[in-house]
Amino acid sequence: MPMRDRHRRRLDRQLAALARRFPALRGLVGLAEARPGVILRLPLGLLLVAGGFLGFLPILGFWMIPLGLLILAIDLPLLRPGVSAAMIRGRRRLALWRRSRRNGGR
Repeated sequence: MPMRDRHRRRLDRQLAALARRFPALRGLVGLAEARPGVILRLPLGLLLVAGGFLGFLPILGFWMIPLGLLILAIDLPLLRPGVSAAMIRGRRRLALWRRSRRNGGR
């Protein structure tokens, strides 16, 4: 049980960092984490993942898979470690990329 709590806290920290970095998403992150949203989050997450596998079609895209997994990870403890680790890696890579662009590509 303590391991699950640790993964939940780590995912919560990553969602909070996402909301801080992109203030426009603050409301969406709050809505996504709201308790009554469980009924909507599971089908929405599954639809996003399924739609992501059809990403070769014009309207759908592969971007839907990570977003769907993120939404599902809020309710499914099995996905939390991997999703939060991917968010951490993504934030680090973004910071390194921005730093390299600021330094003139060096």
